[in-house]
Amino acid sequence: MTAALSTTTSTALLEGLFDQSNDSVWREFDARYRPILFGVGRKLGLNEQDAADVAQETLIQFVRAYHDGKYDRKRGRLRSWIIGIVKHRVADLHRARAGRREWRGESALLHIPDDDHLTQIWETQRRRAVLLQAVTELREESKLNERTIRAFEFYVIHERPAAEVARDLGLTRHDVYVAKSNVARRLREILGRLEELFDDG
Repeated sequence: MTAALSTTTSTALLEGLFDQSNDSVWREFDARYRPILFGVGRKLGLNEQDAADVAQETLIQFVRAYHDGKYDRKRGRLRSWIIGIVKHRVADLHRARAGRREWRGESALLHIPDDDHLTQIWETQRRRAVLLQAVTELREESKLNERTIRAFEFYVIHERPAAEVARDLGLTRHDVYVAKSNVARRLREILGRLEELFDDG
């Protein structure tokens, strides 16, 4: 299940991270950014374990650098700083594997997208993480039935064909379209609130 997010903005989280004993702030920061980092890693071709490792290493490196005063918001957005760390972690991983392949006589081509493309990947994964969180909240707080929400998840989030979703859930295609409309309408307010949490990301 997606970890619940508080109503703390990214700016407030950064201020809270200065207190290294504040575990709740770290947990919130982790819950907010780890899914995005994992998704970015997967889009860059990493397997699940490597993507999870890169996400973990990136979070730790960011917090360490932040405590050391190396992050200056006047020089760039939080998103850009974290993307830079991800880029280096993925490059390090590729270099390590390339060295092992070269030892075995295999080819190992390294291609990491440029910063603009990485930012697009980040934004896509951020929107996906926010949407997943919104659906989690909707599931917990609304009276919509589970099949309606699952139809939305399969059709919108997982991008499965309407006919396939209808077949698997015992619905008609029309039911799937109605489910999409009903859930989307309920999600708008939640999505708006969650988007505001990434005030500088």
